[in-house]
Amino acid sequence: MIEATHWHPVAQVADLRAVPLGATLLGEALVLWRDASGAVQAWRDRCPHRGAQLSMGRVVPEADAAGGARLECPYHGWRFAAGGRCERIPALPGFEPPAGHRAVAFEALELYGMVWVRLAEGSRPPPAFPAEDDPRLRKVGCGPYEVDTSAPRVVENFLDLAHFGFVHEGSLGARERPEIDGYRVEDTPCGLLATGCRAFQPVSSIHATGGAVVDYTYEVTGPYSAVLTKAPSDPAAVSIDGFREAIALFVCPTSEETCRVWFRLAMTDFASSDASMRAFQDAIFAEDAPILASQRPRRLPLDPGAELHCAADRASAAYRRYLKRAGTTYGTC
Repeated sequence: MIEATHWHPVAQVADLRAVPLGATLLGEALVLWRDASGAVQAWRDRCPHRGAQLSMGRVVPEADAAGGARLECPYHGWRFAAGGRCERIPALPGFEPPAGHRAVAFEALELYGMVWVRLAEGSRPPPAFPAEDDPRLRKVGCGPYEVDTSAPRVVENFLDLAHFGFVHEGSLGARERPEIDGYRVEDTPCGLLATGCRAFQPVSSIHATGGAVVDYTYEVTGPYSAVLTKAPSDPAAVSIDGFREAIALFVCPTSEETCRVWFRLAMTDFASSDASMRAFQDAIFAEDAPILASQRPRRLPLDPGAELHCAADRASAAYRRYLKRAGTTYGTC
């Protein structure tokens, strides 16, 4: 499964505290925890001894020469060190567990305020989000949102301008102004780039006082990720050549037909509270979620004849072709 070789978001860094954290990726139950060095450990959430969930256990500091921390199984107290090896079996205090006594460990890293995991070795880097490194933009994470549909359906919805006037009537769109001008789409090594995307929005940002035609650029950066950029609503920032705000969509496919969704905002708004910015994004996605959950089939059809298409669907049609070209099958049909 090629999707196992890709990096996927599984949790926000802020949610990983002193206790083990459970997560799910591609149908695989995971446990996340920090070792003594502060590195994130991502393992299969199953003790290799009797199959108990390691996420029900605890992280135990060890007063040993290594100065490490161990993840303790809740069932028999087996303790596992960073990397997965079992180092202690309480019922046999004099026994040294062999190298084969170990939990299944996966690669993990922290990026964009999130924990990313891949289940199999691969060469592709995590999805790009250049705005993360721009000090002129404020970064806020939003989510997670649990959705009963496939990850590709969520990405396609993110690329869809034509639903604004109906799903987001009064905020991102207006029913009386649903028209979508022609825009350009080109393939890229990581997905696609759609430019010249324009739509009328009654409320283009949290501080907007009137409607405006907004110019978007959409970029698919991986099978389950995308970024939109737009001119900032702050007039002072608009004068900076090439300066654009950005919103990244990161989707974790928890199963073929369910997913967890996060947004990463990179905005010029330094006045609003994090809570108010998240509340605005929460309200927008709360309008999308029931529509997404209603779509059938839940898996995104890649056969061009499975659903009808029109010229306003250029980006989503290109996204489906990209998934097929890339060999992505998880969440598709």
